[in-house]
Amino acid sequence: MPIVLQKFSFRFAEQVLNSNLALRQEIESILTDPTLPIPKLSRPQFNRELNDRFVANGWGAQPLVFGEPGEPLAKMDFLKHRVGVEVEFGHASFLGIDLLKMQIGSYSGLNKIDIGVYVVTTSAFKTRMKDKFNQNWEGSLNFEKVVRYLPHFKSAIQVPVFVYGIDLL
Repeated sequence: MPIVLQKFSFRFAEQVLNSNLALRQEIESILTDPTLPIPKLSRPQFNRELNDRFVANGWGAQPLVFGEPGEPLAKMDFLKHRVGVEVEFGHASFLGIDLLKMQIGSYSGLNKIDIGVYVVTTSAFKTRMKDKFNQNWEGSLNFEKVVRYLPHFKSAIQVPVFVYGIDLL
């Protein structure tokens, strides 16, 4: 049962990501790695697996969004070549916080990213994980919700955001 990716581009994110096609392919390769132990992928385990793969490919893990002593300790999940990645397998309420971190990371004073990549699972993934492997993904943010909500944030979120929805074939 291989992983497939649903995709959504906000603010021309696909064009921005395609300007560094090798990096896009690297991200997609990490997310669809055939060695991922799908039956064992609880939310914490999937986070660990992705962390190991991103770090092995030279991504900075948990970089500070602000980065100065005394400033808030907000962190992105991964950063490489001005691409910030947030993996969100938690509750849907984290959507606004994650998008805000991307926006702050692109803000002219910080200027750390040109694009945000948001990784979530699809509703179908959550159902398949429960039905086939007895893994509980209930309550986690899903791709469909991000796609539905993100356009409503267009006045607040100026950074391009490319959304990957992890699904199972």
